Amino acid sequence: MLTVALSKGRILDQTLPLFAAAGIEPAADPAASRKLILDSNHHDLRFLVVRPADVATYVQYGAADAGVVGKDLLMENGGEGLYELLDLGISRCRMVVAEPAELAAGDDPSRWTRLRIATKYPNITRDHFAAKGVQTEIIKLYGSMELAPLVHLSDRIVDLVDTGSTLRANGLVEIELIADITARLVVNRASMKLKSSPLGTMIADLKAAVAAASAA
Repeated sequence: MLTVALSKGRILDQTLPLFAAAGIEPAADPAASRKLILDSNHHDLRFLVVRPADVATYVQYGAADAGVVGKDLLMENGGEGLYELLDLGISRCRMVVAEPAELAAGDDPSRWTRLRIATKYPNITRDHFAAKGVQTEIIKLYGSMELAPLVHLSDRIVDLVDTGSTLRANGLVEIELIADITARLVVNRASMKLKSSPLGTMIADLKAAVAAASAA
């Protein structure tokens, strides 16, 4: 039996069609079912539906053999015990540094020396700026990141951006790109050895589905 952990929310809406194109579908609609463990149209494969931040943990500790998780969470929390095998090309967004537009008008990132930054990605933020030799005071928040510069909690923010509309609505602009983010297929290292045949088949089918989607 293969167990695949899927992220709840927007990423799930884009993941299910990709699995369907690979011939793998849940037996019930995850959006309508209260069940967190769902059978599939394959007798030897089931799905877990969990919070995005928990997918890698389920896979790392072997509660799931594979999972779909955003690259941002892998970057933030590390990929210990995992193989990152496939960029699924879905749930695309950007990890950026943003600041108030009036500050950006005269700003030069090459001259940054010390910044106060609000983010829910402290490890990514610390590593990014340490590599540039910039000292940071990091304030961890869990949401509404755009508010921090407006009330002078921080000078800048590091956050995920899709269309950028929320930034613009709050008078912020992107000033630096940290990374392009997509969803990735990760596999437990022990499972890759012990269940290589069924995992290999699933991975190959997903690769074909990703290639077809990219070509469409």
